[in-house]
Amino acid sequence: MTGQLAFVESPVQLLNVLEWAHTQAPDRAPGAAPAPGASAPDEPVSTSAPASRTTDATAPGAASAPTPGAARTAPALTVVVLSPTDPMSRGQLRRMAQLARDEGLTVHWQEARGGRGALVRTLRQLAPPLRRAERVIIGDPFSRYVQLLLSLFSPRHLTVVDDGTATMEFAAQIGRGERLVRWHRKGNLGPRELVLAPVTSLARRRLAPARRRTVEIFTSLPVETPAGIEVTENTYAWTRARFGPPLLTGGADLVGTSLVETGVVDADHYARVVAELARAHGATRYFAHRRESAEKLHRIAVDTGLQVVRPDLPLELIARRGPIGRTVVSFPSTVVHTLPLALAGTGVKVAVIEVAPEWLRATASPRAQGFLSGVAGTAAHEVDRLTARVTGATGVTGTA
Repeated sequence: MTGQLAFVESPVQLLNVLEWAHTQAPDRAPGAAPAPGASAPDEPVSTSAPASRTTDATAPGAASAPTPGAARTAPALTVVVLSPTDPMSRGQLRRMAQLARDEGLTVHWQEARGGRGALVRTLRQLAPPLRRAERVIIGDPFSRYVQLLLSLFSPRHLTVVDDGTATMEFAAQIGRGERLVRWHRKGNLGPRELVLAPVTSLARRRLAPARRRTVEIFTSLPVETPAGIEVTENTYAWTRARFGPPLLTGGADLVGTSLVETGVVDADHYARVVAELARAHGATRYFAHRRESAEKLHRIAVDTGLQVVRPDLPLELIARRGPIGRTVVSFPSTVVHTLPLALAGTGVKVAVIEVAPEWLRATASPRAQGFLSGVAGTAAHEVDRLTARVTGATGVTGTA
């Protein structure tokens, strides 16, 4: 395990590692023949197969050859999946891991949160390849796990790929030399944050460019360009080349968000807005975020009649494979920036619904409103911006 080493903790991070790798090997188009002598993996898994069929047993450094007909996007790149605990994320990650193997990447599944001793065991296994890696690629600079790894080992070259709109906040904070804090969290340090403060402080320095370290942000989002950091545009070229174009349905699809689960938006306001959006746009499906609770999704299905869909891959791939509505309506999130790129040339229209201040919970971070407005306001110029006003229990009015 040498050369380039990527750490991912979510399906979107792994998708964007694939996009980054695609830019490093533009001469190898997806679908090209594998290198001579390459063989299929010992346990091939279809991307539509149940998650339980995917093996997690790949040892660090063990090569995972592409399936017949797949491309070697970046042979020197090894992806380490620091597996989360929630079932939806694990399932999507297993399917994304197989797509990465199909593209010729080596994938190692690490049960980094697998009970007592998992942290020590993970650090012991990853220490040697980390020391040898010329470039480290991460998807979540706010991750405590990633920060701990960076505090122990300093890579010569570092690339940060998108894991949602948090990339915008990371670029702004690292550029201003601020403490790294997720936008939806309040600024006060709790007991856990105080204990980890030295780790976070050292990791922040390791995430900044230095005399012997380069830093790159690979993103599809509009970010402030910090001094000394190279920003590379992610155009979703691999996604467009690998999937689609999709079949379009006649209606609209709604894209869900975890703003309720993160304590930002009031659950009742959210439910009323979803119901009104479904009526206004003739929507039939609701694509759930992987972190949305079963209780909230049940309420949406019962109250609105929408078909709730739990995607088995990131929405960019689901939409590109199709079928997808001619209009996709989303709350402020990464997809209002990524879907126009992934669906370029298909005729699909993307719209973003702006979050009104009265939707926010009293416990929401003071930065929440400004950040969400920024996400919606900086969406691509071809994205429609919808405004809504909650009026008691009657739903939403003023959608434009």
